[in-house]
Amino acid sequence: MWTILGVPSGRAENGPVAENAIRLEGVERTYPGPDGAAVTALRVARWELPAGAHVALVGDSGSGKSTLLSVLAGLSVPDRGRVEVLGADLGAMDEAARDRFRGQRIGLVFQSLNLFPSLTARENLLAAALFAGRASREDGARADHLLERVGLAGRARHRPGMLSLGEQQRVAVARAVMNRPSLLLCDEPTGSLDAARRDEVIALLRRVAEEEKATLVVVTHDQAVVADLPAAVAIRDLAEAAA
Repeated sequence: MWTILGVPSGRAENGPVAENAIRLEGVERTYPGPDGAAVTALRVARWELPAGAHVALVGDSGSGKSTLLSVLAGLSVPDRGRVEVLGADLGAMDEAARDRFRGQRIGLVFQSLNLFPSLTARENLLAAALFAGRASREDGARADHLLERVGLAGRARHRPGMLSLGEQQRVAVARAVMNRPSLLLCDEPTGSLDAARRDEVIALLRRVAEEEKATLVVVTHDQAVVADLPAAVAIRDLAEAAA
């Protein structure tokens, strides 16, 4: 099993004492092993992250970082414990309520991007608002504004296949904040990028999170990414922790 090294409550990066964006207590997530016995994939005694913080969630590949991110996003439900995100108890919600909450309050950025290949960059952003159930007349202007902010105003009508990998990642970042989320969760967002593009994307994520006043959590095993963020939450290696 592995344990999260806690980050204490306190000051957000650029402000006074803040309420917690994330609060976990007694959380465990297990999966069936090859012999049918339960294998502990996640155990968190207690973790509180102040609103507005920018942190890296670090650990070796396969250590379970993505499992934690999935729990925070409400995509995975722990077997026990309390998961509070932005003041909401995810365990008290059914799947439909978690889906609505995620769509309206949480922005997700993945290494695999998950852009719709048949839609333009602008349409990918508009789809995010539509799927969150909060489409409005202002969405077009919001999408145009975000694409301009990430330097893609001239690529708004380009489909993903017409964009470079770095440009696609910028579209993914813009899409993640389309619904003005209070929490940005990023799973290895720079894993397929070279060093220059990696630094560009991390800087973009931090700038956008600051502008949107969102808490930023970046899952990574890249020490260069860790160095670009003001704080880190370390996950012990599974085999090492079990020894």
